[in-house]
Amino acid sequence: MPADQQRTDTDTVKVDLGGREVAVPKGGLYDRYRMRPDLDAIARDPRVSGVDFFRPLPKTKVDSPVGPTLTPNFYYALSSARLTMLAPADAIRARLPGELSPLEVVPGLGLLSVMFFRYDVCDIDFYTEAAVGIAVRPARHGRLGFLDLVTGLKNEDLHSYVLSLPVSSEIAQVRGHDGYGFPKWVTGLDVEIGHSRTAARVANDSGGLDLALQAPTPRQTAQASGERVTSLTLYTTINGGWHSTLNQTNVLNAGTTRSTKGVSLQLGEGRMSDDLRSLRPKRTIQFDVMTEGQAALHMPVPTSVPYRAK
Repeated sequence: MPADQQRTDTDTVKVDLGGREVAVPKGGLYDRYRMRPDLDAIARDPRVSGVDFFRPLPKTKVDSPVGPTLTPNFYYALSSARLTMLAPADAIRARLPGELSPLEVVPGLGLLSVMFFRYDVCDIDFYTEAAVGIAVRPARHGRLGFLDLVTGLKNEDLHSYVLSLPVSSEIAQVRGHDGYGFPKWVTGLDVEIGHSRTAARVANDSGGLDLALQAPTPRQTAQASGERVTSLTLYTTINGGWHSTLNQTNVLNAGTTRSTKGVSLQLGEGRMSDDLRSLRPKRTIQFDVMTEGQAALHMPVPTSVPYRAK
């Protein structure tokens, strides 16, 4: 296990995020660089395949609820897994704000995702994350729903509203909740994504099972850096106003399957399982795993979201 994942509480330093004191790994990327990384030094990390994706992306200083910060947040080595499911549109609408509409495959059926992430090297240090999200229509006018559906199923240009987003580190929780408006909390969260097996477990407040995944990893296809860059737009409210957050992912090694053979999603007792049950999922239609990727997560910006009656 890399040294930055072995530190104890005594190997941390305190940093201020918008008036909140947060512990981060001593000597970690955040402690050393405060979001202004030395890309040449990071490129020497054996877990990082390269940094060319990040060189053309300028870091911009912005004011935010967590204080002045630099955006975007860079993720130099990450892996992820996503289960895409069908669910009744009425169940989805019941969980969406009135301003957002579900992306429907056919009238009456929408899409939801259960996602797991492992960030081995990033500007705010190692952490893991899980999510229950709803695919929504872009909060804008003039685009055909069919095109939204095609790009959504390809995971190339997704728009989403997240119901639950637990993380494993305090800095990820504070930045995500206060700075981005995401429903984040800290919990025990293990994510292991390899070329043969994918496994994840999310703990509930008492340490028991909230949600768990076990599955064979779909066959992976390698791609050159910059060859396939996908985008995800997430909608949140901050201080009562709608914002959109753009995440750009540089896909380096990934695979997809429509088969659910060997895929086991276990629901327990907790916030993620409760959110998933409330959506009444019917069946899994796609399983995507990225064993190697990179990402740039931009700070949220105000956006116009017209009200739509449910």
